[in-house]
Order: sequence, then C-alpha cells, then structure tokens
Amino acid sequence: MSEFYSEKDVQREVTELQGKSATAARLFDIRRIIGGLFVIYGVIVTIAGFTASDADIDKAEGVNINLWTGLGMLALGLFFLVWLKLRPTAPPPPDVVPEDEQRG
Repeated sequence: MSEFYSEKDVQREVTELQGKSATAARLFDIRRIIGGLFVIYGVIVTIAGFTASDADIDKAEGVNINLWTGLGMLALGLFFLVWLKLRPTAPPPPDVVPEDEQRG
C-alpha cells in the first residue's frame, strides 16, 4: 500500500518545516547566547564588586576590579542583546526549484 501526496501537501509540509527552521535559527542566534551569558555573569561579578572587602581591593592595588569587570560584562551583554533586537536574524530565502525538477 503506497501513499501518494499531492503537490499541495508537499508544499504545505515544506513551508511548515521552513517556518520551524527559521524559529530555531532565531532561538539559537549566537548573539542571544553570548549576550545572555555576559549579562548573567556581569550581574554576578558586579555584586561581588559591591561586596568586596578592603583586603580584596588592596590586592588589586586599590582598584575594585570585580566592580569594573562586572560593569564591562554587563555593557557587553546588553550590547549583544540590543544588537539582536535592532537587527534580528533574517528568515532564510525560499528554495527555488528549477522547472525540470518540479515535473519530477
């Protein structure tokens, strides 16, 4: 028993898969991953900078290195997330099938 799909069914399924692929591409955009990680780590390091003791600051020759590094990481992470928001991933172009292949 063999099943035959109409061209309309195949086209609908291809369109559905392309939509899922575009969604996955946007979800796993490297800017989202890098930005998210830098924001999370930036918050943690910034908190460590706010709670630094005088001994910790003296070790870094008077510079609260955790605070400045955390703020830098936050800025970088926010940059990546704003970049993602302003220039989202473009959906992939539809595949163009030559007429010879369409006739099968």
